[in-house]
Amino acid sequence: MKLTAPPRRALPDSLLPMIDVVLFLIVFFMIASEFAAPEPFAVAAPEGAAEAAAGEFTLFLSAGGDWGFVGADGGVVTGEAALAALEAARGALCAARDCAVAPAVLLVKADLAAPAAVLAKALSGVQGFGEVRLLTVGG
Repeated sequence: MKLTAPPRRALPDSLLPMIDVVLFLIVFFMIASEFAAPEPFAVAAPEGAAEAAAGEFTLFLSAGGDWGFVGADGGVVTGEAALAALEAARGALCAARDCAVAPAVLLVKADLAAPAAVLAKALSGVQGFGEVRLLTVGG
C-alpha cells in the first residue's frame, strides 16, 4: 500500500532580510549624523547683523547671570567654574599652538535679558583672546 505524502505548505516569507536592511540603515545614519554637545541652558540672543560666527571657544550667559561653558570633552561647566574652565581650555590650546601668531577667538552667547554688568565684569577678566565676539540673532 502506497501512501501519498501530504501536500507541503508554503513557508512564510522570512523577515531576516528586512532586519538586515534596518540594521544597515541604523548604522548608516549613526555614521552620517553629527553629535554636538548640548548648550548648558537656552539663550535668547539679541538681534543684530547676520554674520557667520566662528571661534575656538563659546561662553554662555543666561538671563539670570549664570555662566556656562562646554569643554572639548563635551562636559558642561556652569557658574564661576565656567570662567576657570575657559581659561584652562585656552591654556591647553596655546600649549598646542602658538597663540601669539594665531590668537584664539572667543564667542559669547549672552541672553537678551542678561545683566550687562555681569557681562562687562567677566569680559574684563578674560585675557589672552585675539578677538571676543558677541553672538546675536540676525535681524
